[in-house]
Amino acid sequence: MATQELTETTIEQAIKDNDIVLVDFWAEWCGPCKRFGPVFEASSEQNPGVLHAKVDTEAEQGLAGELGITSIPTLMAFREGVLVYSQAGALPGPALAQVLTAVQALDMDDVRAQIAAQHDGAATPEGAHQS
Repeated sequence: MATQELTETTIEQAIKDNDIVLVDFWAEWCGPCKRFGPVFEASSEQNPGVLHAKVDTEAEQGLAGELGITSIPTLMAFREGVLVYSQAGALPGPALAQVLTAVQALDMDDVRAQIAAQHDGAATPEGAHQS
């Protein structure tokens, strides 16, 4: 499966419609991005069940800003609509494969429980009791 270009108007639906989405944030002028591109494309071909998508940060500055992209390339992984990985830097093929394997192995019920616990903890000041 070839990589898909995502925009501010298409990213949300792509994340909803696919179990796992890897997103490469890049720009034409970025040397490391150009080196990572073929690695990302190869992963796309080897993993047809995973949506591999790219966001051109020059064309989609609003989206990049909304998602907190400060360095490129940045790779984000979404599983069942949840951001589960985000890291700047070009990865070699074996490292990208490890990230994908880890994302596929996640227990999403556990991930959601951890997220809920973080949100509950943040809403309640330390030492406060809920009635």
